[in-house]
Amino acid sequence: MVFCRNCGNQMDDIANVCVRCGVQKGRGNYYCPNCGHQTAPDAAMCTQCGIGLGPGGAMPGAKSKLTAGLLGIFLGAFGVHNFYLGYTGKAVAQLLITVLSCFILSEVSYIWGLIEGIMILTGSINTDGHGQPLGE
Repeated sequence: MVFCRNCGNQMDDIANVCVRCGVQKGRGNYYCPNCGHQTAPDAAMCTQCGIGLGPGGAMPGAKSKLTAGLLGIFLGAFGVHNFYLGYTGKAVAQLLITVLSCFILSEVSYIWGLIEGIMILTGSINTDGHGQPLGE
């Protein structure tokens, strides 16, 4: 169970947008995403359940956008960025394309990873494999 950080509405775990207020999952500063309790906008932790409240709407422990983007650009042929973000299926596909072809098709995986790395850095890909917003 997840709660909207903007309005406190209970959200479906797989939803990316709150149906009540239309704000993207993880954005906002007024309610705890774990228990739905109202919080101060600058609170570091929820006084009801004790969970840490990350900066900029990102959950504590959120994956870094910069790290994921750079991994995609430099190690994209091996799917390292997708392993990091939790997209295991895509990561295994990139790794297998590279390794099983004896690196003959590694250019395909590299271009795929390069494009995804750029998309991560520009914000086109802004959630991890579990639907959580990426941190800065």
